[in-house]
Amino acid sequence: MTDFLLELRCEEIPARMQVKASDDLARLFAEELVKAGLKPAAIDSFVTPRRLALIARGLPLETAAVSEEYKGPRTSAPPQALEGFLRKTGLTQDQLEERDGVWFGLVNKPGRATAAVLAEAVPAVIRAFPWPKSMRWGVASQTTESLRWVRPLKGIVAILGDQLVDMEIEGVRSGYATLGHRFHHPGEITIGGADDYVEKLRACHVIVSHPERQAIIAAKADEAAAVHGYSVIEDKGLVAENAGLTEWPVPLLGDFDPAFLEVPPEVIQLTLRINQKYFVLRDAAGKLAPAFICTANIEAKDGGAAIIAGNRKVLGARLSDARFFWEQDRKTSLADHARKLERITFHEKLGTVADKVERVAKLARWLVEEGIVGSSAPATAGVQDGDAQSGSGLLPAQEHGKEELADLAEQAARLAKADLVTEMVGEFPELQGIMGGYYARAEGLPDAVADAIRDHYKPVGQGDDVPTAPVTVAVALADKLDTLRAFFGIDEKPTGSRDPFALRRAALGVIQIVNANGLRMAIAEGELLDFFADRLKVQQKEAGVRHDLIDAVFALGGEDDLVRLLARVHALQSFVATDDGANLLAGYKRAANILKKEGGAAAPTALSYTPEPAEVELTAALDAAEPRAAAAVAAEDFEGAMAALASLRAPIDAFFDSVTVNDADPAKRTSRLALLARVRDAVHNVADFSKIAG
Repeated sequence: MTDFLLELRCEEIPARMQVKASDDLARLFAEELVKAGLKPAAIDSFVTPRRLALIARGLPLETAAVSEEYKGPRTSAPPQALEGFLRKTGLTQDQLEERDGVWFGLVNKPGRATAAVLAEAVPAVIRAFPWPKSMRWGVASQTTESLRWVRPLKGIVAILGDQLVDMEIEGVRSGYATLGHRFHHPGEITIGGADDYVEKLRACHVIVSHPERQAIIAAKADEAAAVHGYSVIEDKGLVAENAGLTEWPVPLLGDFDPAFLEVPPEVIQLTLRINQKYFVLRDAAGKLAPAFICTANIEAKDGGAAIIAGNRKVLGARLSDARFFWEQDRKTSLADHARKLERITFHEKLGTVADKVERVAKLARWLVEEGIVGSSAPATAGVQDGDAQSGSGLLPAQEHGKEELADLAEQAARLAKADLVTEMVGEFPELQGIMGGYYARAEGLPDAVADAIRDHYKPVGQGDDVPTAPVTVAVALADKLDTLRAFFGIDEKPTGSRDPFALRRAALGVIQIVNANGLRMAIAEGELLDFFADRLKVQQKEAGVRHDLIDAVFALGGEDDLVRLLARVHALQSFVATDDGANLLAGYKRAANILKKEGGAAAPTALSYTPEPAEVELTAALDAAEPRAAAAVAAEDFEGAMAALASLRAPIDAFFDSVTVNDADPAKRTSRLALLARVRDAVHNVADFSKIAG
């Protein structure tokens, strides 16, 4: 057994592509080996800005002879089908075996030298490589048949044991030579094989392991920050990106003028992170520090002083631009900015952003005036912890009266999109909403308005904060509901994986806001209600709620109040997990199956026979349980409704144990089917148990 080293060296690979490319190389290479009957003991993959590499360990010097059976056409198939199968396998008809009217052929593949297999496998991998973006270069690029690679391919190292695996791809021939660090060791390095690859490159200032470079960056950045009493704001994505930009990472700490801290911290963070790929620091008090950490790709003789100075100069210019935007934007009121929204098309069928703002403002006001947001009504019974804020029911009006709250909600909604036309958001689209909140506060607008502008896009994901302040809730909810209603109205619904207007995210946001705040409202109707049901299943799945139970409640129809619906679902989930629930479900399904088979049940009539004790007991149990369950449902006490249904478990079991439903006597049969229909209908007061699995 021996190891195989492959290195594909090229010009700089974009950092965002490197980790996946490393995984793809190992996967495609393994797939090619499997075709030849080879399976390495392990594959270690590596990537740097200038190279993709792998080491396949434990390969034999020759592949074993293998036999592989191929299924061919049916014996009754046209001759052309058989001829094609014979060409594909290289067999003759007399070598085929007929089994159950189908031709089968056994192809024997003799063993081959592993080096020969590798010489074919590597070019196949290179040509099939799934780069997100690739290019052709040189004279060969004049034809579409030429090689495509992420950047021009410059060198190939392919060594099995200590022997070169000879191959040539688009004029690039394999060899033992590679290059070290672009500055520290720009000359050629001769690689002896897999055993010395990693350490020989390390000696030449190239760390080929992406995870190792990440670990170095994270640890040394923390060390550099700690020396000055700072800490690094954790950013795993930025660590990975810096690892993809360097072969010999050297984190360096620099500073910037503290006067720039008058700019909102989110602006500074984005300037450092997005524009410059710098790490952002906090001081001992947890505030943004006037410092940064950049990652050099070289060990400078001056300790990095010149690198830091150059980065400080570039950053200073960036922050000066940001401060200019901040100052210029504040010279215009948000109301004046908002007037410019008439120039921005929201959607060709839905008008301008200003048109959307008008709709959202009216809806936000209506939500308050109707008492959906801002009511001080008590919490709804049956809503479990985590589904509605304890004791909140609807959001409290706090110190604001309903009319004042409605005015604030409308004002915030009319200004919520104004920052879209500011210079700062033009530079940093990620700050929409956030900057509007800062500008509103700087303008002296009420805190409730500023907060609503800042947070009206929330929540943007499952882990995001959910608004709870009344004005913010009104605006955030109105914005999302308007988006959903508008796009469904013009038949622009999500399809498959396509959701260009983020309607799934908007629906999840509505669900989270309504659920977290216990808002009592009909969220949708018709097709949009079905859409909400699907999103609710996705959202609740992460909370451990079974989707079939959601179906069971939705199947009743007429349920468009999320708080009430989820209270019912959670009570149902708790109930079916008990013995009483499981047995009642089994009894219900047995009753429903009988009714379905018999075509339903006739209307009950006066008994013309003496009922058996089990019939009497079930009738009495239903007489007691039905009104209890109905009253509990009306009071939204769904646990109480389940408890009422649980009382039916023993009588139903006894009924099926001792009574023949399909009795020869038509009167008995009709009466007993009617009794089963009562069982089914009683259960349907709470949920459609036919939708429940099990």
